[in-house]
Amino acid sequence: MTGLAEMASVNGTIGPSAEATVPMKDDGLYRGDGAFEVIRLYEGRPFALGDHLDRLERSAAAIELGFDRPALEREIDDLLLAAGAPDGQLRLIVTRGGRRIAAIEPIPEHAETLSVATVAYSPSVILNGVKSLSYAANMQATRLAKAQGADEAVLVQPDGTVLEPPTAAIFWVSPEGGLRTPALEVGVLESITRDRLVKALHVEVGAWPVTDLRAAHEAFLASTTREIQAVDAIDGRRLDEAPGARTRAAQAAFAATLGREL
Repeated sequence: MTGLAEMASVNGTIGPSAEATVPMKDDGLYRGDGAFEVIRLYEGRPFALGDHLDRLERSAAAIELGFDRPALEREIDDLLLAAGAPDGQLRLIVTRGGRRIAAIEPIPEHAETLSVATVAYSPSVILNGVKSLSYAANMQATRLAKAQGADEAVLVQPDGTVLEPPTAAIFWVSPEGGLRTPALEVGVLESITRDRLVKALHVEVGAWPVTDLRAAHEAFLASTTREIQAVDAIDGRRLDEAPGARTRAAQAAFAATLGREL
């Protein structure tokens, strides 16, 4: 991603991200009161932009935050036009102070595989399904997982029900051989990459105990920035297949989805 020009639009004013400013007195900064989305850019083309904007609207509505979607859509178009055709990611933020922010950023580097560790987490029911700026708990979960020697966390409810990693969805192959992922009803985010995979593959969706995940012989994460990333260890237990056949199939299915939708 070397050479990517990081640019941002703040309520329609475009410039280098390093020079973009937001007035300090904004509860988006003071209290993490706002909503956001991150969208993958392929040669300047945003993947599933409409779906991401729809989810941004749902998140904002859930916390009683209004924003001007048509204005944001125009500002996204202007920003992408100014940026050319970058491979990167587009971050959208709406704040309680009334700011609409769109920023072009490089894609974080992701290795072919990663290890995960389970971290106990009690979700806030009133924020279920909301992609809010209040992400401190998610980031702390990652730090706790890294303290255990893993690369990323998998959030697990106190009763042992598997949720999701802090910034991705998780899929695994159960001991019985089924490809599984947690259902939205248990409190996971309505991930757009997850949605595409559930539609493209035969996936068992439900409320799964952490013992099922720990017994998996193959697993992968799915997200906007990483696409499909194989898991090579869960709570210190190495997986024989990383990436395995089901992960490869998911990668192929998502690549086909990209080809159709872009």
